[in-house]
Amino acid sequence: QVQLVESGGGLVQAGGSLTLSCAASGRTFSSYAMGWFCQAPGKEREFVAAVSRSGNILYYADSVKGRFTISRDNAKNTVYLQMNSLKPEDTAVYYCAARLGYYSGDYYYSKNDYDYWGQGTQVTVSS
Repeated sequence: QVQLVESGGGLVQAGGSLTLSCAASGRTFSSYAMGWFCQAPGKEREFVAAVSRSGNILYYADSVKGRFTISRDNAKNTVYLQMNSLKPEDTAVYYCAARLGYYSGDYYYSKNDYDYWGQGTQVTVSS
């Protein structure tokens, strides 16, 4: 079991940057593959980025490649999402998610693959 708490959301102008954090409880954080998803009003929850248990394998949605960076610090039980060059269409609630990974290189990009979710943090990008 793991509990996830996101932070770092807010209001930013287009072209600006934000860094989201997701703090996980428990002693086995390094056993979990982690992901970030976003959900805009009236839309499905969408994949943003994923990182493997080891942190060596990263995977991104095409819409954020080159702008967002996912990373993790297993010593701090935290996963991050650095968001640069933000656009109004990035406006959404951002959620982090976790699931146990069998191999250190496992990562997942389907929301159906994740077992644990945070409460979300709002990101609003003004034009």
